[in-house]
Amino acid sequence: MEQLKIGDKVYNTTQNGFTDFIRYSFSEVVGLTKTMAILKNGVKLINQPKVSYITEDVGYSVSRKKGMHWHLVSLSAIRKAQLENEKIKAHDWFESKEFTLGEKQIIYNLFTGQDK
Repeated sequence: MEQLKIGDKVYNTTQNGFTDFIRYSFSEVVGLTKTMAILKNGVKLINQPKVSYITEDVGYSVSRKKGMHWHLVSLSAIRKAQLENEKIKAHDWFESKEFTLGEKQIIYNLFTGQDK
């Protein structure tokens, strides 16, 4: 477990309850002090890696919010974020869309197999 360095890419996840989507935030370390790493988005992390049970095995606590952790970016994290963002995009589209009766019939027929 190493301390963060300038240029390291990190991410954080948030979720509003178990039924909410996981929302990913990405940033980069742009500054260091003796004890902190400052991210491009202004978040200050305690630059001491610690065991994290939230998203990854190792995390870096947010200053003054010790329960919130940021983690080093991995290909796996990027892929998970892409998949989650696709779900959010589909959900938001359906939430904002008002379907006509004809569109509702098409969707119904597609889902019930009556589109033949």
